[in-house]
Formats: sequence, C-alpha cells, structure tokens
Amino acid sequence: MTVKVRISVPVQRTVRSTANRTTHHSIPHPALAGCGFFVPEVAPLLPRATVLTMLEKIQKAHARMREKLLAEQGPSGLWEGEVSSSAMATAVAAFTLKLAGNTEPALRGFQWLETDRHDDGGWGDCPEGPSTFITTLLCRCALNMEIGDPGKVAAEVIRLYGRDLSQSVPVLAMSMFSRKLGDEGSVIPRLPFNRLFFPRKLFRFLNLPMVSTGLPFPLAMGIVHPDRRKRAEKTLKAIASVQSENGSFMDQIPLTGFVAMALIGAGQKEHPATQNCIRFLEQTVRADGSWPVEKSPSVWLTSLAVQTLEGDVSGDWQERARDALVREQLQEAHPLNPAEPGGWGRGGLPNAMDTAAALVALHQLGCDVAVAEKGVFWLLEVQNRDGGVPTFCKGWDQSPRDKSAPDVTALAIRAWACWRDQLDENYFAAIFDSIQIAVEFLEKQQRKDGAWESLWFGSPVCGTARVLEALLELNLKEFPKVERMLQRGFQWLETAEQDDAVPVEERALIAGLTGNGAELLPEMAESDVSAGAVGINFAGLRYSERLYPLFFAGDALKRGCRKSSEEKHESE
Repeated sequence: MTVKVRISVPVQRTVRSTANRTTHHSIPHPALAGCGFFVPEVAPLLPRATVLTMLEKIQKAHARMREKLLAEQGPSGLWEGEVSSSAMATAVAAFTLKLAGNTEPALRGFQWLETDRHDDGGWGDCPEGPSTFITTLLCRCALNMEIGDPGKVAAEVIRLYGRDLSQSVPVLAMSMFSRKLGDEGSVIPRLPFNRLFFPRKLFRFLNLPMVSTGLPFPLAMGIVHPDRRKRAEKTLKAIASVQSENGSFMDQIPLTGFVAMALIGAGQKEHPATQNCIRFLEQTVRADGSWPVEKSPSVWLTSLAVQTLEGDVSGDWQERARDALVREQLQEAHPLNPAEPGGWGRGGLPNAMDTAAALVALHQLGCDVAVAEKGVFWLLEVQNRDGGVPTFCKGWDQSPRDKSAPDVTALAIRAWACWRDQLDENYFAAIFDSIQIAVEFLEKQQRKDGAWESLWFGSPVCGTARVLEALLELNLKEFPKVERMLQRGFQWLETAEQDDAVPVEERALIAGLTGNGAELLPEMAESDVSAGAVGINFAGLRYSERLYPLFFAGDALKRGCRKSSEEKHESE
C-alpha cells in the first residue's frame, strides 16, 4: 500500500549540486563477480593489457561524445531532439487537413506517404520499422486506396486493440470518414459517452475501456452521433479544457488529428477547439511534408543528457539545464490526471517517466528542495497498490500503457533513492516503504530467464538494463531481495542475443553494464550513427530519436571512463 505524506515544504533549503563530483554505486557483494568490467569492483573479462588499451580509447571517445552532447543543448537550456517521421501521423494529419480544406499541406503529406511506402506495399510506424496492419490501413484510407472487405477489416482492428476502444475507434472512424467502411458508423463500437462527464477522480472505478490519455477523442466522437449533438456545447467545453495552449492534445499528432477529424465530422469545423487543432497540425508539418508522431519530448531528453554528462564541469550548461527543468515542472493539475501538481510531462500532462527522470537529473544539478519534494510527492501519490508505478494515473489499468510497468517503476526507484537522504525526515519512511513494495513488484515481474520487459522501449534489453541501473542504487542490507534479482538480471544481459538486427542503442546498454561489445563504442563517438526504432510512444507506435544513440553510447562510455580511472589508480 502506498504511504501518503502531507508535509509543509521548507522552501528556504537548497540541495547542493553534485555535478562537480563523480559519483557511482559499486556492487557490495560477490554474487555479480564476472558480470562485466564496466561495473565497479567486478573482475574484467579480458586480459589486463587489452582492457587498459580499450579503456584509453574509451576515454578519448567519451571526450568526443561529451562535446557532441553539449553542442546539442538549445538556447533554452533544454535538449530538443528529432523524433522520426511517422506514416500514421502523416496519414492522419494530412487527411484531417484535407477535410478542413487545407489542401496544400495535405497534398505534400500524401506525396510523402507515396515515397515512404515499403517494398512489401505497406507502411510502418516509422521509416525504420516493419510494415504494420493499422498504419497501412490508415495510409490507404488517406490515399483513397481500397482496403478490402469492410467487415473483416473492422474485425481485425478490434481484435488487434482488444478492449482498448480509445485506439480501435479512432482507426475505424477515419476509415468511415474516408468512406471505406460506409458512413453510418454501424461497424464502430459505441463508446461510454455519458460516463465521460463523471469527475476524473472516479474514472479508475468506472472500468472504462480506454486509456487515460485517449479521452479527448471519445468526447469528440460522441457528438458525431445525431442523438448526442444536443450535448455538443458541454462536450466542446470539456474538449477545450484538456487542450494544450498550442492546440494539441499532449503534443500527440495522431490524437490531435483524430479529434479534429471527429469535430469536423460533427459539423464543428469552425469551433475554436477544431481550429486550434488545425493550427497545431499546420505548425508541426516538416519541410518534406511529413509529421512526427509527437513533438520532441524535451524534458525526457534533457534528463537523459544530464545523466549522461554526469561529472562534466566545463561551461555553464548545468545551470541552464537546471533552470530549464525547474521551469518545466507543472504547477497545476491537469484535467486528465487527478494527481497533485509537481510532476513533469508533455503537453501539460504529467507522467511518471518524465517526473522520475527530471528528479534524477536535478539531484545531480542541484535545485531548491521544494522542487524536489513536490516531484517526489507526486511519484509517491501515483504508485499503485501492486507496488509498481504507472505512467499516468493511479489505478487506471484497463490498458497495458496504463498499468504498472517495470521500466517506469525502476525510474521511480532511482528518483526516490537519490533524494531520500536530502529531503525532510518525514519523507524517509514513506520513501522506504514505496521502494520496498516497488522492489517486490519488480521481483514478481522478472521473467524466468532473468529479464524484464519494457513498456516504453521495445525490447527486454532496455527493460532489463533500466531495472538493473535502479537496483544498483539500493543498499542490500535494506533490500536483501535485490541481490538475487541483480544476479539473474546480469546473467541474462550477459547472454542477450546481439546479432546485426540489434539497434545501436541496445548494444550501448549492454556494453555499459556488462562490457560486452565495448569495442564498438568509440566508433559511435566518431561517426553519425543512425538511430534505431527503439522507442514506443503514448499511442503504442514505434519511433526513433536522433539523440538516443548519443545518450545511450555516451552513458556507456561514461561507465567505461570510471573503470579506466580505477584501473589506473590500481596500477599506481
């Protein structure tokens, strides 16, 4: 059970920056001996002379990688990456603009889709990914191509998404608006429209067949039905209340397009909410006519950059990054999330991934303790009864993306562990209890082979690496279960398959924790490495991020430099 704390915040205290010192947590037991020469106090797997030569190369590569990372920091202090273009996002955005009468960007989007088509005739979530049924269906609808038997297509869409109607209904709605499934909407399941007006804090008890982040579309789709248009005014007001200032819904291009599409279909083309959606789509189209699946997640990327640059003391990047992250902390509760203010997120919607990552980064950079306490409290409040941490809303578990997840829980553990000794003493017991049940959750989620799955990255390599990083932060005397979990996790990561299809990001994670494949890291620093489709966004779509290879390889090189310093110290 989550321990709740209500504490007055002593705003005058400030936690000093840790950016000027290199810190790491060694493994305090022999169980992991032989699990990788990058982990402190673990015996090397290679001859000493070979290891030292490699580590010298890694030191030079790390310096080069650090220069690249610092050059990517924007004027605001945040890192702005580049999410890959998305065929689904482009199809939805271009089709929506066509419905709105904005033909020029729509036609450029259709032209991009023609060039992005795969050799098998389909389209994937991103150019690097394989063709998928849903993306191919939406692209064919946008391009006015045949889709086959409407009944079979609708049945397959519903089968693929299961109970989550907030995903299947938008796809079917676009198929209907493009006249591929008829225009009467008979194949589209009815959404629980009336229940959407209940107070948000009650939603987790209503057993709604949708994800928490998908609520704007059911609201918009509700007034498409003639018998519900009498509630249009109330519905439009509810939609506008969850719309971001930039006109989007959580910076998500497909979701924003689907909402605008439904509003246009309901005869609300000129409504301000619809026009704001259209304006957002017009502003986010790229020069080649494509759209990304979402805007760059700058808080997440900045937090990764800060953690990767740990120990760097040159320049003023730390201060600019700290101030930028503090500014991004959300001071008001979002209508879609009943949690208290204090988290970090995207498009105004807080989530546990961004919040935990920002807290870890700010612990390194130093910040007013009031900022950290609000963030830590937000994470404590969102923890589920099963001990795990969901991405968005506590107790809303009708979709895999709303349930407790190992990688999200691991990040929360890292945030709690690094701030536990810095905050008000009343937080200490609450944090300990939360970490305790979080560890129990991770113990249950560990697969028989020792790995953990990842919700927001597409492989068990990412999930296992993130959990191991978190568990290494814990004291085994306080959390004795961690020892066996670490041992099994490292054993799996040591034997994880590394063929030519493994993305560079995963290779870097394995190298950073085990040393396997470390010889490839210097090459990543000296060349422009293409990003792999390792990310999964809020809509469940795969994407690549231009900066991920820099972050993942840079972090692995940082671990190698730590080991290099230890080796040199021992030789002296």
